[in-house]
Amino acid sequence: MTQGITVEMLTYARRMLLLGVVLAAGATCGGEPEAGAGGSDVTRGLLSAAGETAAAPTGRPSPVRDVPIEELGFNRGSSEAPIRVIEMSDYGCGYCRQFHLETFPSLREEFIESGIVEWKFVPYVTGMFDNSHAALRASECTLEQSPQLFERVNERLWHEQSAWKGSDDAAGLVRSWADEAGVDLSAFDDCQTNGRRADRITAASALARELGVRGTPTFLVVGYGPLQGALPLDTFRRILLSVQEQVTGR
Repeated sequence: MTQGITVEMLTYARRMLLLGVVLAAGATCGGEPEAGAGGSDVTRGLLSAAGETAAAPTGRPSPVRDVPIEELGFNRGSSEAPIRVIEMSDYGCGYCRQFHLETFPSLREEFIESGIVEWKFVPYVTGMFDNSHAALRASECTLEQSPQLFERVNERLWHEQSAWKGSDDAAGLVRSWADEAGVDLSAFDDCQTNGRRADRITAASALARELGVRGTPTFLVVGYGPLQGALPLDTFRRILLSVQEQVTGR
């Protein structure tokens, strides 16, 4: 795991959420996103949010058995990237699936793999969807083995969301997918009852509550504020390019 996203960054993100600075909004699972902004309005709102000077709250965003923020979720990209994004999603959310299948691949290629953005994906259980716990446990226990295995299982969880959500044995189904991906099932099964894994899952949910996340997916552009919902690719690109210009002057 990289160390780029810190507690201080998350406290700033929490402040922006509490101030109601939802700079752009799309369809979400749960919550009531504000009306979406478009084009230059999104850019102006995003850049003006950087000048907010209210005092940031103190304390750990996720005080669950001292689970460090850097241990939550999965980091992609360089910790030296000038832009950092924290994504809060639920594997059972249809709009999260839409984002990961239709939008994220392009953002990943253009911004993450190029070193512009460090992206922290923090999945958690909102309590709205059947079998989300089974999916999240599978992703956590796969990540414990390797990032490469996690990517395979994570991709399948999104692609075949309807299969595990509607399964009478979701845990067995996602375990079989982990097996097909090359996961060590003995270690995988041990992880299912591992207290540390449970702590991370609990801490991710606590973080979402502390940040005031109202719906999924929610994206926290650190230093600029939150974006809510499955935004169109062009809108997301415009926002990140505007932040890049503001941060780097390019």
